[in-house]
Amino acid sequence: MIVRSTSNWLRMLFVWNGSVLQAIMPQLLLMLVISSLALLTDGCIFGVKIPLDTAPFPMVGISLAIFLGFRNNASYARFAEARHIWGQLLIAARALASQAITYLPQETSGLDRQLLLRRLVAFAYALKHQLRQTDALPDLARHLPPDDVRRLQAMAYQPIALLHWVRAMLRDAAQRQGGQAQLLWMLDTQLNDLAATVAGCERIKNTPIPYPYGVLVHRTVYMYCFLLPLGLVDAIGVATPLISVFVAYTLFALEAIAQQIAEPFGLAPNCLALNAMTRETERSLLELDGQPLPPRILPCPRYQLD
Repeated sequence: MIVRSTSNWLRMLFVWNGSVLQAIMPQLLLMLVISSLALLTDGCIFGVKIPLDTAPFPMVGISLAIFLGFRNNASYARFAEARHIWGQLLIAARALASQAITYLPQETSGLDRQLLLRRLVAFAYALKHQLRQTDALPDLARHLPPDDVRRLQAMAYQPIALLHWVRAMLRDAAQRQGGQAQLLWMLDTQLNDLAATVAGCERIKNTPIPYPYGVLVHRTVYMYCFLLPLGLVDAIGVATPLISVFVAYTLFALEAIAQQIAEPFGLAPNCLALNAMTRETERSLLELDGQPLPPRILPCPRYQLD
């Protein structure tokens, strides 16, 4: 994810990294070619004058704005919900670790505190890799014993398996300490909250915005932009390429932004900073146990897969 300060208005006019300009540059170049040809041919195609003026475009633009507004609102709602879910994950993981360390001391319960924390940290990393469909082995091997890693390799739902192991550890520790039902209920509430974050992320990941909406917006945007130079050439003459590319930039950029944030767990520049968030979860849990903290991963102004 790319994070930039928005305080410098002049610099924002020339921002390259973090904008979607890189993604839509081929379309803008194509628009420049089409609008230049429309200008050179005076709005003719194969020698036939296309009798377009600017009158139909505002009517089409209104419907296009409605569809683009719906698409962007739906995409941002998915992005905001995904960020909220990851915030809940951090809250529940912190609470569970703090409660286990405080109420199940290793001296009386025999709880392997370090293993518990490593499994909670591995849970966050396993969920990140499951959502991004990337290889979790390096992160799992960094946090878990070899036996745990081998067992996880054969499992399809690694985050849930890790929560299951954590629940078994807490049950055994509570039984050795005297089987406090109220304590187990409290700990189980946090585990259920962590399981709910997995289900929430899976719901967003596996339920995309209905495909026909994307197709309709995509076709309408491109047809509007490709016909626009033919409607402008008689009205504004030599300014046709400039105005056409500018309008196309706005519409293509809105569509590209909606596509990126509609998949909040992806690797696009404006998706969620899952690397930074999982590292913050790791640091927070290790600090509760007084262990050394790894360095932060901060979203930076430059493009990077975060």
